[in-house]
Amino acid sequence: MRVHLMRPNAKMPGMDAERTVIERWRSLATSYNAIAGRLDRALQEGHGLTLSEFETLERLVELGCDKQRMQEVSARMYLSQSALSRTVGRLEKQGLVERALCTADRRGIFVKITEAGQARHAAALATHRAIVADQLGADAALS
Repeated sequence: MRVHLMRPNAKMPGMDAERTVIERWRSLATSYNAIAGRLDRALQEGHGLTLSEFETLERLVELGCDKQRMQEVSARMYLSQSALSRTVGRLEKQGLVERALCTADRRGIFVKITEAGQARHAAALATHRAIVADQLGADAALS
């Protein structure tokens, strides 16, 4: 039986490319966690919103229609449908959104941002944008 032993620090083909990809992934994850943590703290302290709650309000404002199916909002976000449902439940308790059943499809649920939700989003928007611009740099904010 023939056994090939590699030196401990020997490079295998493709290892440099793999290492580069993994380092980029870790850098991206670290950056995201830093920005998300800072956003979450600032939004909670200044506006009583978690980052997920702000992002949910943001999607509803961006969609710009009277009401939106929960599935459609979920598809535009990083939250699972169950996580979005919990987030919408918290927003509903604060009076920032309203939920309604779809009469055509009883499984479907609509969500609508209220005037209070629009006002809270508008108040939190400057905080959100300032932190994102600060974290990503002025060049990224202007692009």
